[in-house]
Amino acid sequence: MPFDVTTVKFNSAGLVPCVVQENETGIVLMLAWMSKESISKTLETKRVTFWSRSRQELWIKGETSGHSQELIELRLDCDQDCLLAIVNQTGPACHTGEHSCFFTTISDI
Repeated sequence: MPFDVTTVKFNSAGLVPCVVQENETGIVLMLAWMSKESISKTLETKRVTFWSRSRQELWIKGETSGHSQELIELRLDCDQDCLLAIVNQTGPACHTGEHSCFFTTISDI
């Protein structure tokens, strides 16, 4: 059955959070936001496309940096209000140059 984007529960801004996970390692790389248009573009091109809240425009990951994300699988969570993009990552995912955006430890338990 084809994916129906209308089943996604978007917030009041028309966005849904998307967790990005590296296919090969399982590492969580980043979290970004997607709109209906960015989801459709991602599924169409297999290049992960987000909605940039700061620039108010579509943002194809790696378009300027070359650190791209090739979509392997896109999943919708059980509440239909969060996405998981499983990707092949080229280069670092974080704009700081770190492989993952989650490199700051708050507490070692």
